[in-house]
Amino acid sequence: MQIDFAKLQYQYQLYKPEIDNAIYAVLDKSNYIMGEEVTQLEDDLETFTGAKHAISCSSGTDALLLAMMALDIQPGDEIITTPFTFIATAETIAFLGAVPVFVDIDEKTYNIDPAKIEEKITNKTKAIIPVSLYGQPSDMDAIQTIADKNALKVIIDGAQSFGSTYKGITDSNLGDISTTSFFPAKPLGCFGDGGAVFTNDDVLAEKIRSLRVHGQSKRYHHKYIGMGGRMDTLQCAIVNVKLKYYEKDLALRQEVAAKYTEVLKEKNIILPFVEGNATSAWAQYSVRVQNRDKVQAKLKEEGIPTAVHYPMPLHLQECFAYLGQGKGDFPICEKVSDEIMSLPMNPYLSDEEIVYISKKL
Repeated sequence: MQIDFAKLQYQYQLYKPEIDNAIYAVLDKSNYIMGEEVTQLEDDLETFTGAKHAISCSSGTDALLLAMMALDIQPGDEIITTPFTFIATAETIAFLGAVPVFVDIDEKTYNIDPAKIEEKITNKTKAIIPVSLYGQPSDMDAIQTIADKNALKVIIDGAQSFGSTYKGITDSNLGDISTTSFFPAKPLGCFGDGGAVFTNDDVLAEKIRSLRVHGQSKRYHHKYIGMGGRMDTLQCAIVNVKLKYYEKDLALRQEVAAKYTEVLKEKNIILPFVEGNATSAWAQYSVRVQNRDKVQAKLKEEGIPTAVHYPMPLHLQECFAYLGQGKGDFPICEKVSDEIMSLPMNPYLSDEEIVYISKKL
């Protein structure tokens, strides 16, 4: 059996007539930048998430940049985050001249450990960026309590978690600002790059909208130093079609994850853990195994692709050597990164495929 990791082509064929019509509608109007489909998507994202403002942008990375720029993060400011995430989380902090301050993770959820945050707060700390890793929100009550106590802002990196919930609230509707990615392999993906920024703050929303179009207040009048951070009309049109079916796809992801867990629960591997007050968007179904390289090689021979998110923590990356951290500084993160492995995960895996993957694993 040959397993498709994400089944992107399968999903396209499923919604092909509507997606093609949406694309051709944009082509017929040739309104490729900030067309009406952009506004339509943002309106629909607000309805879906409950957030007051949804601002589309060019990628999940640029969503983080826009969030920090809106909060006026300056060179030398410190932002607390996790070293167990995609590099964009900390890369954007460094790009602005600020300093990423890493905190080890919770070994069950793989998200930032709130109990270890306060000891890293200094008079230079301006914000906390929790990452909703693999689709599950962090412990937001604990993080928000710490942030409020220390007058810090909270930016949620929800690149993998669109549609997940914490205590019944989508993680796009938590923190001061939340971000997400519409990268094709994400739970809700476009056909290129795209992202969104969410906030309930009118002032921040107005600033983010300006920052994504080079800081313009009106055409050729620039209030801020901004960026070219727009999500193009074609991608918005595509995502808006897929958003119509996203609740169904999310439910199917829950079913796939539950089936994996049922079949694998008594095996010699560590399964994903989701807190009882949260739901995951299941961007990944990640298990922990010993001898990962050998396991991956064997599975590949059986037609089963796997992925590692993420094999090297950020504090060990060459680009962050200047922070002066090394092996042993974040032991839980390092242990998990040596063992973690993602199995094929998408809403359309069949029971037969899940059983096959689990049996071979």
